[in-house]
Amino acid sequence: MANSSSIPHFLLLPLPGTRQLQLLHFCLFLAIYLAALLGNGLIISTIASDHHLHTPMYFFLLNLALLDLGTISTTVPKSMANSLRNTRDISYAGCAAQVLFFFFLITAEYFLLTIMSYDRYVAICRPLHYETLLGSRVCVHLAAAAWACGALNALLHTANTFSLPLCQGNAVDQFFCEVPQILKLSCSTSYLREIWLLVVSISLVCVCFVFIVVSYVQIFRTVLRIPSQQGCHKAFATCLPHLAVLSLFVSTGSLAYLKPPSMSSPSLDLVLSILYSVVPPAMNPLIYSLRNQELKAALSKLIPGCFQKQ
Repeated sequence: MANSSSIPHFLLLPLPGTRQLQLLHFCLFLAIYLAALLGNGLIISTIASDHHLHTPMYFFLLNLALLDLGTISTTVPKSMANSLRNTRDISYAGCAAQVLFFFFLITAEYFLLTIMSYDRYVAICRPLHYETLLGSRVCVHLAAAAWACGALNALLHTANTFSLPLCQGNAVDQFFCEVPQILKLSCSTSYLREIWLLVVSISLVCVCFVFIVVSYVQIFRTVLRIPSQQGCHKAFATCLPHLAVLSLFVSTGSLAYLKPPSMSSPSLDLVLSILYSVVPPAMNPLIYSLRNQELKAALSKLIPGCFQKQ
């Protein structure tokens, strides 16, 4: 039985065999990565530079943009480099670092999305108490808690995953080091420890999801009682983008980690991983900027002519 410490490197999912298809994969990932960098970078710069946007909602949005930048930068550049160099290798330390940072960022992002649903609930359902319930200190503490929980969860999963004896080779059937794919390489019953950790994490995810659903039920009940059609439209325009991003993130991520082995296939695993790890960081800036008039106005000041009225 080969110990995990004796594996010098891992082999990631083999990409299309011909050189032309490998270069096409590189170009597609490069386009998505540049879009994510540009979009999230603009959101961070706009919110940081415009004091009118120094409110709880935009503070959490700035944190979301930072997490999105980190998430996509953890996985995509290595995959692009491998395509360009026509290789599958990733070092043992590099694989462990990917798992650590990806789990850290993706967990923190989910907690942050939960906090953002609470922010929308207070803003719409309890507007008179908004400044009291979500003061600047409270917002900082909530964001710090999301980042800290992400770090703790990542340390637990990374330490446990890479303490397992891996004796089923070193080929990871994914374009980055993903925990379910690494667990397939273990032939020891000790992998059940990681399964239990995943179960605990998933239970926490379910609790957060129930909280989010309850928050949005209350939000929609309040919105539907708004007599002004313009006010109703503005409230929906604020909430629906968050709900769309959250739905994509949760549904594809849950499928990737919870689907039974009988449903597993390299193509399905690849599609799911792209949908929950690559698409949201690139789509979040587009969704939020196009549906948010205040952000568009601030961005037009930062880049004159960016969002001119037709």
